Amino acid sequence: MRVITGSARGVRLDTLEGASTRPTVERVKEAMFSSIQFEVPGRRVLDLFAGSGQLGIEALSRGARHADFVDSSRQAVTVITGNLRRCELENKASVFCREWQSHLAGTTVPYDLVLLDPPYGKGLCEAAVQMLSDRGLLAKNVIVICETGDKESVPERFGALTVTRSTRYGTIRLTTYREGQP
Repeated sequence: MRVITGSARGVRLDTLEGASTRPTVERVKEAMFSSIQFEVPGRRVLDLFAGSGQLGIEALSRGARHADFVDSSRQAVTVITGNLRRCELENKASVFCREWQSHLAGTTVPYDLVLLDPPYGKGLCEAAVQMLSDRGLLAKNVIVICETGDKESVPERFGALTVTRSTRYGTIRLTTYREGQP
């Protein structure tokens, strides 16, 4: 697994051992970021269910202003911290070892780009977007991208957010939400 482009282009990232974490496949990550490539610079990013941190690191490498990485696993937080250091991006990041609900309940600054890659089949994308919306943590012109299993359903709307793109890559589905889109 490597950073695709930007300031950390080509840097190899560590991953987590074991079956409890499933890193995003590179072609899916590439598709995710090519669809928003000119909209990443300057954004405040949330990488929720961060795992190795590869999604938030890709955003930082492409010019995002700051990223919060949230994962409940101490091992994941150690890997994220090491990956940020290797990419020389640690000064643009905050890493939190806590449950996602605790993080969202305790933060007040809205995010411009939200990257969600939770365990599949548990409805966590829907729950997370709902909590982000309810707590006012979605900035104006936010982009929310959910990675789910291809059979997992996600709502067409969350308040002002509407699905603008939903693409299947084998057994993976990427769903993009934007504010005020038809």
